[in-house]
Amino acid sequence: MNMSALSRADLVSELLSPLAYPSASGASHICSPTISVARDDPKASLLARRLDVARELLLRDLREQMRSAPIMSSPQALRDWLRLHCAGLEHEVFLVIYLDTHHRLIEAEELFRGTLTQTSVYPREVVKGALARNAAALAIAHNHPSGETEPSRADELLTHNLKSALSLVDVRVIDHFIVAGDQILSFAERGLV
Repeated sequence: MNMSALSRADLVSELLSPLAYPSASGASHICSPTISVARDDPKASLLARRLDVARELLLRDLREQMRSAPIMSSPQALRDWLRLHCAGLEHEVFLVIYLDTHHRLIEAEELFRGTLTQTSVYPREVVKGALARNAAALAIAHNHPSGETEPSRADELLTHNLKSALSLVDVRVIDHFIVAGDQILSFAERGLV
């Protein structure tokens, strides 16, 4: 089920409801979230669902924080959102975080999806997305499922190409993040933007 289609009230209700699973006898048992179980066990399925609900609620709250204030005034919210968004992905994704003139979040979009080691990124599509949202600036991010945060030469070249293309339409690239597990590298902090 698509979590983003559920209302906040539905998500909270599901998160707070008793965790019950069917037994062989047809009766339901309450499951403790701290119990470790096998993946094919109904308890594991229910726990996974509960964790997905909690993750969706956290992602929504972090997006709201980024909408209410400039993202760089609270960079931890963006970093936490990126970690949660990319958690557990076994393939690369390329994200664009569109920002208004005050660097508040307009929208975050997973624009491209790739393989274990690479994602094809088309600057034309990034420019189109920025113009469609009337963005003044943006941050870009992608994950490294390998767990290595060091940028490749291709990552640096992509950042340069996107900065050049977007500058033609007066959109600033304020940062490029690489997410690897719980580690995040900022190109701006490294002086690469």
